[in-house]
Amino acid sequence: MKALVPLEIDDYAAAHSGAESDVCRMIREETYRTQDCPQMVVGPLEGAFLKVMALAVGAKRVLEIGTFTGYSALAMAEALPDDGTVLTCEIDPASAAFARRFWEKSPHGRKIEIRVGPALDTLGTLAGTYDLIFIDADKANYANYYRRALDLISPTGVILIDNVLWSGRVLNTHAPDPSTAAIQALNRMVAADLRVTAALLTLRDGVFVIKPKPR
Repeated sequence: MKALVPLEIDDYAAAHSGAESDVCRMIREETYRTQDCPQMVVGPLEGAFLKVMALAVGAKRVLEIGTFTGYSALAMAEALPDDGTVLTCEIDPASAAFARRFWEKSPHGRKIEIRVGPALDTLGTLAGTYDLIFIDADKANYANYYRRALDLISPTGVILIDNVLWSGRVLNTHAPDPSTAAIQALNRMVAADLRVTAALLTLRDGVFVIKPKPR
């Protein structure tokens, strides 16, 4: 992942944001030590952002699409009340096992439920609404995840979509690769969607913040 913000600025922002918990730090360090693509972990600054968003909407039910090693799920769980829940979807059993091992070290881990399998299958089984939905999974299905998220988000909730700047590759209009093309299509879809108000933030690799309009 190409850094879009100078490292010194990113470090300064992280240092002046909410600190990561000890267990989140352990997840991050072990991810970088053992995983092939450790940059996929959201890290302290985006983790702090997720916590703030959960608190801002008064979230009790959170849905995450794409668990990876469990950092973001735990960060959001830490911001929820005792009866809050995070339902997170992960296709890779090894990543799910990694995440569970660290969630067990946190008192907030009990708030997290993980469903292993294709996320679209899981999403098709869900009922009710969620106060915060965080999408950070395979880019080919981003548009499908967004459409389903609109069905599941509560009227006062917020949808967050990660990696929407894709290391700057979204600017490539000449024969973009499939993942880039999928993100470009998603960004156009959100920007043109009259049902929502949205802002694309230059936080880390780009985060879409999407608020449904009153119905």
